[in-house]
Amino acid sequence: MAILNTTTAKADNTEAGGTAPSVDNGTPTRKPHEKSSVTVSVIVKKAKDEAPAAPTKTDIVLKKLKSAKGVTIQVLMDATGWQAHSVRGFLSGTVKKKLTHELLSETGKDGQRRYRIVEAKTVS
Repeated sequence: MAILNTTTAKADNTEAGGTAPSVDNGTPTRKPHEKSSVTVSVIVKKAKDEAPAAPTKTDIVLKKLKSAKGVTIQVLMDATGWQAHSVRGFLSGTVKKKLTHELLSETGKDGQRRYRIVEAKTVS
């Protein structure tokens, strides 16, 4: 009880016009982190309730590359919204190196370069 009264007396003395002890305000003080007592409930959705995910840009590009005629850079740019250097980088880095697809580049009669994925032939 004496400690409580002493603290109260200091607070009362400060309000009454007394001088408070100097405090270093150079470094901010943090309050201790209190754990929340709120319980979060998680709702688990069943797989049949979820809508199918929209195809990713990778899926779109791979689908177009698997066509028999192949695809031009311009078509891939229109499908993905990427710039030409981004499409070429994706073909080189992701399709060839990361996904290890064999990518064939051909120039057609119209002068347009077309890219397509060559399916690996299996040995029987």
